[in-house]
Amino acid sequence: MDYGIVRTDDVRVSDLSEVDEIPPDLDVRSLDEALGTDEMNVKLWYFDPGEEIQYHAHSEQEELYYILEGEFSVKVGPSGEEETHEVGPGTFYAAGPETGHGHQYMGDDRGIVLAIGTPAVEDPGLDPHDLD
Repeated sequence: MDYGIVRTDDVRVSDLSEVDEIPPDLDVRSLDEALGTDEMNVKLWYFDPGEEIQYHAHSEQEELYYILEGEFSVKVGPSGEEETHEVGPGTFYAAGPETGHGHQYMGDDRGIVLAIGTPAVEDPGLDPHDLD
């Protein structure tokens, strides 16, 4: 990839409830696919009240999150040492490889989170309680 420019509204919203192999059942815009990024995954996640990305970890991927809209309860940290924080728009949080993280939308409208993960590998979620 040399460069890319894309308007959010020009990127298709995927309803993951229609894809059995991929939890959670959220709406997502795959900005990485629209931009053609090779080295990072970039997604906009959309949350309805009560929806969440459960506490999980990745073996290789480091993730950065930015809360664009809404109030979230964020759980982050190694298993047994995790912390919970109430966060809102303008908040960043990050989790390195094998560090547990997840968040639940606490608002009444729609919440939006920008997620950036690197390296851009297929790195399915692990149960942080199973890691040493």
